[in-house]
Amino acid sequence: MNKATQAIVEQAAQLSVNEKIELIDALLATVDKPDAEIDALWASEAESRLSAYRNGELLALDLNQVLAKYR
Repeated sequence: MNKATQAIVEQAAQLSVNEKIELIDALLATVDKPDAEIDALWASEAESRLSAYRNGELLALDLNQVLAKYR
């Protein structure tokens, strides 16, 4: 971590919990930018899966079945 980043971390450590959460949200918003191409790919995949499910080509499990697998 460089000196400038370390200084910011030290300043952030002095913030209240709510202020830290606000800072974290603001920082995440600067790195988690929407990507239209990825969004379109996911939308296409979701439509494909839904269509396969409706056509009986894809089986689905209810939540209890899925959770039972990991218990």
